[in-house]
Amino acid sequence: MTTARGEQSASKTQPPLRERYESVLQRIEEAARSSGRSSTNIVLVAVTKYASMDEVRELIRMGHLDFGESRVQHLIQRAAQVEEFLQRKTLANEPSYPDEVRWHMIGHLQRNKVRRVVDLVRLIHSTDSLRLAEEVQAAADKRDEPTEVLIQVNTSGERSKYGIAPAATRHLLDQMDTMLSVRPRGLMCMAPLVEDPNDARPTFDRCRELFEDIRSSGIVDERFNILSMGMSNDFEVAIECGANIVRVGSAIFQRDEEVD
Repeated sequence: MTTARGEQSASKTQPPLRERYESVLQRIEEAARSSGRSSTNIVLVAVTKYASMDEVRELIRMGHLDFGESRVQHLIQRAAQVEEFLQRKTLANEPSYPDEVRWHMIGHLQRNKVRRVVDLVRLIHSTDSLRLAEEVQAAADKRDEPTEVLIQVNTSGERSKYGIAPAATRHLLDQMDTMLSVRPRGLMCMAPLVEDPNDARPTFDRCRELFEDIRSSGIVDERFNILSMGMSNDFEVAIECGANIVRVGSAIFQRDEEVD
């Protein structure tokens, strides 16, 4: 009986973080190769929603740079904790891992919270209305560089999902054209949570087709080149459909999640 319990306990033991992280990188590489692309052109955003701070520190020590949060308060807390960690590293003269990381705001962003994040993030993935874009413009007006954003598009058609309707995307980009402190860099979408990742393919394909149409229309410049699609359960399919940013949480940190 003791042996059976021991075997059951061992079966539930999670692989080490490094093993899980490297497995995700390998899966990205294989998905990129199968679609005739290079994994060096795909950015992995590690979503820290369910990670412990020790896990975040360990990933930074491995050299990982891009992290994402879906809630403003969590992002602010994580960014402060990471900054403190990196400052201690600098004081200790430990050159083996990055001096800074890049934060991504990947969740729904309320207008009254924009000013709290614009100075913390490298990229806002979830701009889905003119009013939100105007708030980002106002908050970023005094910065030296424009705040870079993605337009979140609801290509799944789900009422529960945030995002602008695909048909309204070009109009929103036209309206943002005069905003000097906001720089649209591409599109983001979220697929339905499905058992078979291939069922997410139509959502990703529609987003990629819209992305390509916009790029060929002449209403954006060459910096409109980011397609953020795919989470832990479907990122390989997203890469096959053209994603160059994937947002992965539970596959790295081994937590159940609703949204990466």
